[in-house]
Amino acid sequence: MNPQTIETAPRRTRAKADAPSHPMDAILRMDRMPHIWCPGCGIGTVTSCFARAVEESKIDLDRLSVVSGIGCTGRVAGYLHLDSYHTTHGRALPFATGLHLANPDLRVVTISGDGDLVAIGGNHLIHAARRNLDMTVLCVNNFTYGMTGGQVAPTTPEGMVATTSPYGCLETPFNIPYLVASAGATFVARWTTLHVRRMTDTFVRALTRKGFSFVEIIAPCPELYMRRNKLGDGLAMMKRFQQDCVIAHGADPKEADIGATGRILIGRFVDTDRPTYIDAYRGMVAKLGGKKGA
Repeated sequence: MNPQTIETAPRRTRAKADAPSHPMDAILRMDRMPHIWCPGCGIGTVTSCFARAVEESKIDLDRLSVVSGIGCTGRVAGYLHLDSYHTTHGRALPFATGLHLANPDLRVVTISGDGDLVAIGGNHLIHAARRNLDMTVLCVNNFTYGMTGGQVAPTTPEGMVATTSPYGCLETPFNIPYLVASAGATFVARWTTLHVRRMTDTFVRALTRKGFSFVEIIAPCPELYMRRNKLGDGLAMMKRFQQDCVIAHGADPKEADIGATGRILIGRFVDTDRPTYIDAYRGMVAKLGGKKGA
């Protein structure tokens, strides 16, 4: 990133009164552009789709809070013109849980990566889904720890090379949609950064429904994962998405495993209803309301 480019970048406070504003000014902090993500990275695309989904959903921006953890995707929080929180590694969901329970009227969204949410944060992910907390989780999966050097992640396909697996990954990766669906999530979907309109529409659905909604977004990491595995650039990954993705709404998440090559199952896998944690809590309060000592 060129410091001179940052220094000379136009800022909203310096703009002339008659200058046209960016359509996402209310949601994105344009004064912080250009962003830090590498060329070909999919996180910028996810951020744009999220901003568009917030606009389309007509959510009150004063009642929307975004939480992120550590990692490349965790930087999203800093580019949003919203109440956003950049928390510690693996602890985005405990923070989001506390925020939601303290003020259930807020719409809390967690945006983070596969390493942050599924590795060190994996325990928190399954319990947030189990409790059916009324929140949305967007997980950008690029199969690696991109910010810290390209180590093996819990989603790295078997046989793929990383800094901590120079001869190929030996571990079976998580099937994240199957994991969260098994834990109790009431809305589970997966798209790629190629499918921007479908991703945006799914974000709108996830933001405006009750219960624990989870969307996995498969994204390229050209600088570490793809370069090390000789998979080409970001465009090459887009071509793979176009060729290998199969849209299968309502499919069993158990069938959504991803290998180094072969098909990638995408779509809305789970969309059901059950009482949220707050529903259960309020029901208990109402039941105990007249009892002595309650």
